[in-house]
Amino acid sequence: MKAKNRDQSLSDSRELDGSYDQLTDSVEDDFELSTVCHRPESMDKLQEQTKFTKKELQVLYRGFKNECPCGVVNEENFKTIYSQFFPQGDSSMYAHFLFEAFDTNKNGSVSFEDFVFGLSIILRGTINDRLNWAFNLYDLNKDGCITKEEMLDIMKSIYDMMGKYTYPSMQDDIPREHVESFFQKMDRNKDGVVTIEEFIESCKKDENIMQSMQLFDNVI
Repeated sequence: MKAKNRDQSLSDSRELDGSYDQLTDSVEDDFELSTVCHRPESMDKLQEQTKFTKKELQVLYRGFKNECPCGVVNEENFKTIYSQFFPQGDSSMYAHFLFEAFDTNKNGSVSFEDFVFGLSIILRGTINDRLNWAFNLYDLNKDGCITKEEMLDIMKSIYDMMGKYTYPSMQDDIPREHVESFFQKMDRNKDGVVTIEEFIESCKKDENIMQSMQLFDNVI
């Protein structure tokens, strides 16, 4: 039974990265198994659960496995990878928030499944799916509403990530001004918090937000 599970794991992994080769010998099999901590689900299952094609999943898996050979990524490694995209600033806090959003099981690690499920929503989900995902990112304590303090933490992390070269003359109170503007627009009943309903309704009425979301449609 163990041998069967082992063979299936190798088969699923190779199907994902497109690297299956019948000539691969048992020594290479043992090496691959010893270096991988987590096996992704089968290609068919991931196709059913996401909006990616087989080819797209293979491309994503190759990239993921290249950065995370053991099959999962912890928060520190996630921050290191993410920082490569924003060398001019400090992306660590925003990467922390992003990691929390991808780590849906709250086990301190992001698997390939976690990664593609989130990416599928961001890139291929409906408008409501994408807005729900964004709301969950901003709702830091996951209590169902966004407070000014949470939004301020998000805004500060974005400015830190973009760096002083991008905003060299930015005043310290600019993030707070953006938060006030955000709440003026979205806190419909003026109770000091933004609910998921208020967030989705306001975003759908904002032409700039809708246009920016459409930019993701053809990323892959």
